[in-house]
Amino acid sequence: MSNQWPFANHILFDRSISMSRIATVFLISVITALSLFATGCPERTSIADIEANPSRYQNKDVAVAGKVVDSYGFSIPGTNIGGGAYKIDDGSGSIWVMTDGSVPSRGTEIGVQGTIGTGVNYKGRNYGLGMWEKDRRLRKR
Repeated sequence: MSNQWPFANHILFDRSISMSRIATVFLISVITALSLFATGCPERTSIADIEANPSRYQNKDVAVAGKVVDSYGFSIPGTNIGGGAYKIDDGSGSIWVMTDGSVPSRGTEIGVQGTIGTGVNYKGRNYGLGMWEKDRRLRKR
């Protein structure tokens, strides 16, 4: 009599099916995660497009990139109180960006993601068409 268990081939067959299923589920999970990630990132928009049709972008997340041409900020040392506004020009137009964080200096090349709003008010000043900053990336030199 052999020492082989009678169902050994069946168990090996089930393992190969299980590994195949695991690989398929993993692959589907990765594809789904990448799709959701790509969908969540707004496409880069020109400022001229936003200025030409502000209602299309109202309360929508957009990404713009350009050079800081003007900035106003404040902070109280030793606290988390601060913020300000800065103006980005991408060559097609310019837009004010409001932030609760630090304000980049004039001449900085920057990419910003945020929500577009019309009649944006910040600290008592009206900036017209503007953007509330959610995230920013500085260009490395």
